[in-house]
Amino acid sequence: MSPLKLCLAAGLLWYLLAPASALPQESAAAQPAVPPPCRSPEARQFDFWVGEWDLTWSDSGRGENIITLELDSCVVEENFTTLGDDQPFRGNSVSVYNVKTGKWHQTWVDSRGGHYDLEGGMVGDRMILQCDARTAGGTPYLLRMVFANITGNALDWTWERSDDEGANWRELWKIHYARRR
Repeated sequence: MSPLKLCLAAGLLWYLLAPASALPQESAAAQPAVPPPCRSPEARQFDFWVGEWDLTWSDSGRGENIITLELDSCVVEENFTTLGDDQPFRGNSVSVYNVKTGKWHQTWVDSRGGHYDLEGGMVGDRMILQCDARTAGGTPYLLRMVFANITGNALDWTWERSDDEGANWRELWKIHYARRR
């Protein structure tokens, strides 16, 4: 082997086997500051929902919802269950703030085969996410969820429907959240 090839092979072997501290490093000043992922104020708007919640609604309905931050706090994950039923209704959602659209996106799936893709964000002091839907006959309507009356230990959530492109909304289900102590 020629001296040049031997030198190159030895250099490559040293580079591959050397500890990271021995490798050349760029100075911190030369590297651009990269903000931590999902730390913008908009990406933290759903943090009020994170925690363990006891839920109540009309007709003595009750349930629980456990909301966690996942994937380096970029994803809000929901695990919803009704309580006191022979066959509880269960659902899961994942929500993420999309910097490209400037909106929150949520995908919901449940134990009854339900699936919704919602989007939205903060409107004043309420979080509102909505989606398009269709009746079995194909008539379009809108659905939305509204998080309102948000405090550190409680909030109200409503599931609403509009048959007139959002001019009027009808409440379908209202749930009161109380933070589990």
